Amino acid sequence: MSTLPRIVCVGTAALDTIATISRFPGVDDRVEAEQYITAGGGNAATTAVTIARLGVPVEFSGFVGDDEIGDRVVSQLQTEGVGTSFVERRPGARTAQSIILVSQPSAARSIVTYTAEAPSGIPDGFDWVHLDKAGARALHAGWSGSAKVAVDDGNLIPDLDLGLVDLYVPTVQTLRERTGLADVAAAAEHARALGAGSVVATSGSSGSLALDEAGFHVAAALDITPKSTLGAGDVFHGALLAAVVLGKNMSEAIRFANVTAALSCRALDGRSGIPDRAEVEATLTRLPDATTDLQAIAARFGA
Repeated sequence: MSTLPRIVCVGTAALDTIATISRFPGVDDRVEAEQYITAGGGNAATTAVTIARLGVPVEFSGFVGDDEIGDRVVSQLQTEGVGTSFVERRPGARTAQSIILVSQPSAARSIVTYTAEAPSGIPDGFDWVHLDKAGARALHAGWSGSAKVAVDDGNLIPDLDLGLVDLYVPTVQTLRERTGLADVAAAAEHARALGAGSVVATSGSSGSLALDEAGFHVAAALDITPKSTLGAGDVFHGALLAAVVLGKNMSEAIRFANVTAALSCRALDGRSGIPDRAEVEATLTRLPDATTDLQAIAARFGA
């Protein structure tokens, strides 16, 4: 039996339909798909799959419709080793779905999403709770559990109380929007002043920045040629939390998460390219050590 802290990821699970195209269509335009697949998606669900792929036990909690697509979504999670005891199935409701167009060779994407209902609550009995935007609605509903809380703020969550968040993970853009500060270091410090325990801001190929009680940590991204960046943010969140519960310090954790997210971009969908822990550890030798140099923040993130 695992002695690692127990994790539950709360939020969205979906089915993605993904097509690669040579260019994005205009109004009343038509383009032919070069490749067309369906795959599991959803922010919290993909985060949970990442954690499981890295060898850390995890549960998913969220809404799935009482339909054939919901059956597929739940089966995919179970195949990956993600626990589904806290999945909600509601009669007559539909499972979330997304249509994603990926332009090659740039890997740029456009997403159209049918959003499902938010989960009704956050399960008790876990050491860590990871929340995406949908899951955070349950946090706002007055949750008073004892678990540590990690929040994916890649898409700005309205009225988020950072005083409830132990591991706050926005994009650099969202961090600036939330704090009103362009200087990334100052924005991270302000987020901590608002109550966040640790702040980890991501910026794709520019890498990631963290601020915790030990100070600043800046890590470069792994240099790769992506096939698609779909799900890379969700993968980063899962890898970061897995690294934390595996006992890595923040400098180690952001490097670990950067590598995991980068390797996931070698696949068209958001999951099939996710590496296991052994591959991440082997690939880490290709990434420079994290730095605590404040000048590196300005150089990497522009402020």
